[in-house]
Parts: sequence; structure tokens; C-alpha cells
Amino acid sequence: MTVLSVRDLRVSIGENPIVRGLDFSVEREQTLGIVGESGSGKSMTVLAATGLIDAPGRRVSGSSILRTSPDAPGVELVGATDRTLRSVHGDAVGFVFQDPSTSLNPFLTAGRQIAESLEAHRGLTRRAAHTRAISLLEAVGIPDPASRVEAYPHQFSGGQRQRVMIAIALACDPALLVADEPTTALDVTTQAQIIDLVQQLQRDRGTAVVWISHDLGVIGQVADDVIVLRHGEAVEQRPLADVYADPQHAYTRELLAARPRVVAGAGPAPEPAAPPLLEVDGLDVRFAVQTPAGRRTVHAVDDVSFTVRRGTTLALVGESGSGKSTIANALTGLVAPHAGTATLADATGEGVRDALRAPRRERRRIAMVFQDPFASIDPRRTIADAIAEPLRVHRLGGRTAASRAARVRELLELVDLDPAFATRFPHELSGGQRQRVSIARALALEPELVILDEATASLDVSVQARVLALLRRLQVEQGLTYLFIAHDLAIVQQMSHDVVVLRGGRVVEAAPAPDLFANPREEYTRALLAAVPPDGPRVRA
Repeated sequence: MTVLSVRDLRVSIGENPIVRGLDFSVEREQTLGIVGESGSGKSMTVLAATGLIDAPGRRVSGSSILRTSPDAPGVELVGATDRTLRSVHGDAVGFVFQDPSTSLNPFLTAGRQIAESLEAHRGLTRRAAHTRAISLLEAVGIPDPASRVEAYPHQFSGGQRQRVMIAIALACDPALLVADEPTTALDVTTQAQIIDLVQQLQRDRGTAVVWISHDLGVIGQVADDVIVLRHGEAVEQRPLADVYADPQHAYTRELLAARPRVVAGAGPAPEPAAPPLLEVDGLDVRFAVQTPAGRRTVHAVDDVSFTVRRGTTLALVGESGSGKSTIANALTGLVAPHAGTATLADATGEGVRDALRAPRRERRRIAMVFQDPFASIDPRRTIADAIAEPLRVHRLGGRTAASRAARVRELLELVDLDPAFATRFPHELSGGQRQRVSIARALALEPELVILDEATASLDVSVQARVLALLRRLQVEQGLTYLFIAHDLAIVQQMSHDVVVLRGGRVVEAAPAPDLFANPREEYTRALLAAVPPDGPRVRA
């Protein structure tokens, strides 16, 4: 049975065409993958096809017919009334979006948010909806669902929040599930679990799925058919196995080549003689948090020690909640450690003891690049202001505005951006360009150690590959040392000389990167490696 049939779908915003005459359909129990870079029209296609697009100056034409059962009449969603769309959304069509933190209401419990659609579309009483919410949380793998049903979104991990979103989407047994980049911000093991969960629920319920992603590696694990979009046009539209075996378009081949993979023998050349730059010993960080069961202490980082060698890259890897970002925050002074020391060597080889509590003039030797470049740059200030701010604070780059402006131009050129970008605002740049600005800002103080906290996780795979190449070039040319925080071992292999694997705030395994990838000692490390999407598509039962 065809659940969604889309014909000649066109979307424009003002005079700009966004989607250009797409045709596709999704069958019951089938998954259609839509893949492409940011700006290719992936999300806009599905929003228009389901009647959710709400942009000023929008124009949508074509046809999108939803059918929930073989004997039910089709519902035209393009041009449908608000009343029709309200009856469909959350009932016949469920949605799982990329960031559950912004999709979930922070003021309502998980159970209340699941119960809303059950009360609105199924007429359940509040008590019956609450009972059903517990069953759904159990179905999506939330532990102790009877108590967690009263928890708020911030009391769940990232992977658990996405499971709550899936429970909300599937509450009314929709005929169609739209998954818009649902695993992009998740670690590889949680990503694999979410993929398996959606596929199991799809088999159990017969749901049709439209899965949107920028990563053909992920699409290869979920889809039956795939549409490759570029500038709103389908450059390739075939069964997934055919796309992998014989990609017809150069853009498809580019996406396939850019996807991260673990490859035997890959990675940077070893640097065995490099002296230590940063030595962390016995780092311990604890937080007091309020939970439904009362106040308790979370041991985020537990007796962690490692050494970062000068001019090399040390990777910290692990699942969400393993303590990676907390370590970075402790090293940059954003959180106060409970115990531990960090020794940052100087040019003479002597160490600045207790760098965790060093004065500002010493702490500028460590810079940080965050995961989301849009959130880490002030949207109200120009790119020049964003890069010049650390120069002003630390009184570097000359005493005059003209000398600082010249330094800003140098930094933009260093990260392969046109100096003319200095007058632009963050929203006028692409995601990859914004991340290059973040790197330029981090390099403004000429740091010796740069902490890269999931610095490429939110980028398209092709943009990600270019940013990683930039980081490798800068390391060679500038003699930089990186602390590379990531959950994706395929990217870690490309970048790292040494790897520390974390779990639950503790070190599970630490080894030179070639040794760890060739012969991981711990079962947890092997599980992380196994969760990386393989080269070929998954053979679906």
C-alpha cells in the first residue's frame, strides 16, 4: 500500500526556488532515504509534503496524498486547511527531529508530552494516556519507565531524549514516520541503537518511514530506496543497493567518498619522540543535581589521567555522558574540578603546575572550538568583531583598531576564508564557514593547545572532510597540538596520534591510535568500533 504519494512538488521562498518538481512515494513498511548537503532541500521537501512548511513568502505546488489504510480515501496535504493538518499531524504522521533538546518542551514531563497526542487524537482519559505513555517509554527502551515518565527532558541523556521523541511520534500508531536527521548529534553506539529501534518498531507496526540525512553511511543502514538531492533537484533516485554499487552522478560519488570509515592503516604518521605539552593527573569533577528521587552527586569525571604530546593529536572518545566535554570544560576553566592537576609545559620544558586554576594570561595558551558554530558566535556581531574580541580582551594584535583588523584578515586567510567575510554576520555564512570562523577565533591568541569539542559533528560529511583537512594542515604549518573530542571513531582515526577511551567518567583504554584500531583490548572499545557504519549498505530482512 502506498502511504505517501508526492507528484511534481515545488517550493519557493519569494523568488528563490528551493524544491524543483520532485516525484516520490513511500510504501507501507518501506524506508525512503533523502540525502544531500545542507541547503539541498531535504527538510523543505518533507515539510512541504506534510503541510508543515511555514516560511514567509512561501509558495508550494504539486500534490502530496496521504493514505492510512487500503480502503481509506487519500488526504491531499498540499494546500490542506489547518483543521485537516491538525487532524493528521501527530496522528497519521509522526515526526522525529534532529535536536530533541529543542523539540521537547522543557516545562512538561516526558509522560505529559506523550499523553498530549493520545488525549487529542485518541480521546483517552488522562489516566489511560499516562498508562499508555509508560508502555511507550518501555517500548523505546527507557529504563524504569514507571518512574522516568515523570522526569523532565533535561533529566534524560541525549539518546534517551531522542527515544522519548520517538515514543511521542509513535504514540498514535502513525502510518508515516518522518525522521529528520534523528541521529546526527548522537554518538555512534546510540545512533546504532536508534536505527535498530526505529526498524524494529517499523516491522512491528508496519510504518512507512522517510529518513532524512546528510550521511550516505547512515542512509545505507536504514533505507530501501534513496533520493540524492542537490539544489532542490533529484540527481539520483534508485534502490539503495544500486546507488552504492554503481552511483550514476558525480555528486553521489562525492557523498559516498566523504562518509567517515574505519580503514586499516589509516591515520596520521606516528610522532614517537614528541615531548609532553599537557599532563593531566587524577582529574575529578562532580556535580550536585536534583532528580525526581532527590538531590544526588554525579561523578562526571573520575580519576582521569592522560598526556598530550606537543604537535600531536590526542583523541578523547566515548558515548554521551562519558565525561569528554567535562574534561574540556575543566581544562578551560568553565567548571571547577573537585581534585586533580594539569601541567602545561612552557617553551623551556618546565611546567606550569596546576594549569586548571591558572591565571588568565596562562589560560590563553589553551583555546577551544565548540560543536555548534552558530551557538558559539554572537549572532548580533560581525565576523570581524567575533574574531577580534579575544585580541581586545588579551590586548594582542596591536593597540589600534587598524592593526587588529589586519590581524583579523590574516586569520580569515589562514582558515581559507575571503577577508571580505569580516563584514558579514554569522547567519550569512554556511555551517562550514561558521566553523572556520570559530577556528580562526580560537587561533587568534596563538594557543599551543586547541581543544576541538565535537567540532565537526554537526557538519555535512563533505564539509566535515574539508574542515578536517584544514585542521590537519594548520597543525603542520602552525605546530598546533590538539585535544580532539569525538564520538565517531572513523573521524578519530583520521586525526589522532593517541586515543583515550572513556566510559562513565573513567578511562577504559588508552593507546597509540594505530595500536588501538588494529587491536582494541577492551570490549567497550570493540563495541564503539563495531557501531561505525560499514562500507556497504545493510542487507535488510
